[in-house]
Amino acid sequence: MYTIGYDVGSSFVKASILDVERGNVVAAASYPDAEMEILSPVRGWAEQHPDTWWDAVKKVTRRAASQAPVPLSEIRAIGISYQMHGLVLVDPNGIPLRPSIIWCDSRATEIGRKAFNEIGQNSCLEELLNSPGNFTASKLRWVKENEPSIYEKAYKAFLPGDYIALRLTGEFNTTLSGLSEGILWNFRAHTLAERLLQYYGLRKDMFADTVPSIGNQGYLTRSAAKELGLKAGIAVSYRAGDQPNNAFSLKVLEPGEIAATAGTSGVVYAVSGSLNYDPQSRINGFAHVNHNRDAPHIGILLCINGTGISNSWMRKLVGGSPLTYEEMNQLASSAPIGSKGVTILPFGNGAERMFCDKDVGAHISRLNFNVHSKSEIFRAIQEGVAFAFMYGLEIMRSLGVRTQVLRAGAANMFLSPIFCRTLASVAGVNIELYNTDGAQGAARAAAVGAQLVPSIREAFKGLHRITTIEPENRIDEFAEAYRLWLELLKMVLRATG
Repeated sequence: MYTIGYDVGSSFVKASILDVERGNVVAAASYPDAEMEILSPVRGWAEQHPDTWWDAVKKVTRRAASQAPVPLSEIRAIGISYQMHGLVLVDPNGIPLRPSIIWCDSRATEIGRKAFNEIGQNSCLEELLNSPGNFTASKLRWVKENEPSIYEKAYKAFLPGDYIALRLTGEFNTTLSGLSEGILWNFRAHTLAERLLQYYGLRKDMFADTVPSIGNQGYLTRSAAKELGLKAGIAVSYRAGDQPNNAFSLKVLEPGEIAATAGTSGVVYAVSGSLNYDPQSRINGFAHVNHNRDAPHIGILLCINGTGISNSWMRKLVGGSPLTYEEMNQLASSAPIGSKGVTILPFGNGAERMFCDKDVGAHISRLNFNVHSKSEIFRAIQEGVAFAFMYGLEIMRSLGVRTQVLRAGAANMFLSPIFCRTLASVAGVNIELYNTDGAQGAARAAAVGAQLVPSIREAFKGLHRITTIEPENRIDEFAEAYRLWLELLKMVLRATG
């Protein structure tokens, strides 16, 4: 038996084909070769057309098929992981009415801030676990205010994963986890967030009925099967945002377990068994993939927008000739802890939630043209990202989240020894790296949702820990570098009010 998992990100779409009985991936592919374009016609905006994702799904399926030892007709179920917090508006035929306003778009920040204050901060936090912020509901309100003709034509307001599921099944549905990530779910009443919908003047019928995150969500249509080369009628049996899915892929399902990722954005994701919230809404709580009313499983999520994107930007800008990430990491390793004093804040990818939705921008401090080379710059950006993680972990710890171990897939910035050693040392945690990624996690969850395995435990056959990174002994040097980084951050935060 085989399943296929798709990870639909803002940079790439990835696919993994899983041999369910043996628990190993038999084929994996990514598309496109270069990162997908993010459209930004206005500063702070970020858009992608949903059909770009669907085209990438088709092409990555063909790439995976070329590697697979079995025909695609052997695949029995499909799982979907997707970029969170986006807005896709479709007409009754499922046709997108405009490009998707994606996760890192910050145009609705003020709309959400006003709603938080006028509805009442306590009411929002008690019911939604969050400020409305710059999430999907606020983005939809922006469309209603600024593009009323598009709003009136809209039949459903979707998340990116809902749109991909629609293309696969023809069914208009969503998940409770998805509604919660859009700040559209009232956790206390276990209903749609009607108080927020009324305040924003949004139609309740714009939101589709829910299906389980792990369970039957529809069946592959003949037309979609023809486009993908899969068998018509197989189940779409899993759908989750990229961060809940990353946690699932690392078998982070129960309270006290913590996952991390460092792709375009960076995330620490801890599972809680209670409806906790941050009074300042700097970190967020969403329904985890196994959440239910009687047994809450809340994903406490810390997000850092400027993570892998800052490392990628620096590699392209400073690298000169085409430079691989491995070559970049080697250069960074030749610089000392603290990068000879140069300090970088990596926050150049829109408003940051942990700064209460301020867009503080990226900053480089103490740069000396006579002292610093590529090596120090490359190390400083990776240290800066690690220090941003540490800053966020301190917020989570202030709310009672405790951890001595972070689990992550061996991918993206977790492939950087500098980043891993810096984070482990400054945070005082062990980092466990596993042989998994989002597409593989979606394929494993699809097997659970389609009941191809007798239990969730059986779905993780073949998941192995590759290595553990422990804190280094040179704690004082890491602490001093972090202190200088904090000084720069505090100065910038004061300057931005």
